[in-house]
Amino acid sequence: MKKKLLDILACPIDKQYPLELVELDVRGEVVVNGVLLCSKCSRFYPIIDEIPIMLPDELRNKADDLSFLEKWVTLLPKRISYDGRPVNLKKRLSQA
Repeated sequence: MKKKLLDILACPIDKQYPLELVELDVRGEVVVNGVLLCSKCSRFYPIIDEIPIMLPDELRNKADDLSFLEKWVTLLPKRISYDGRPVNLKKRLSQA
């Protein structure tokens, strides 16, 4: 995802603008892997292979979201990995 795309993206749930960008893997002006975070509703939207996955909760693949969080947990802020919505690692730990 090109960083300048942030200028037009808003949270699909509550329309919050702008979204916060957490860069995990960046090449120049392109975010290969990262997260878009809505400061209003605490939802995170992963960026995987340059593509932001900005689906409403009911259309998201929870297993994919959890795998993404587990893969990047050491680089992600805890407010995303353990407190983010619609899923987070805190919920997963409590279900284990």
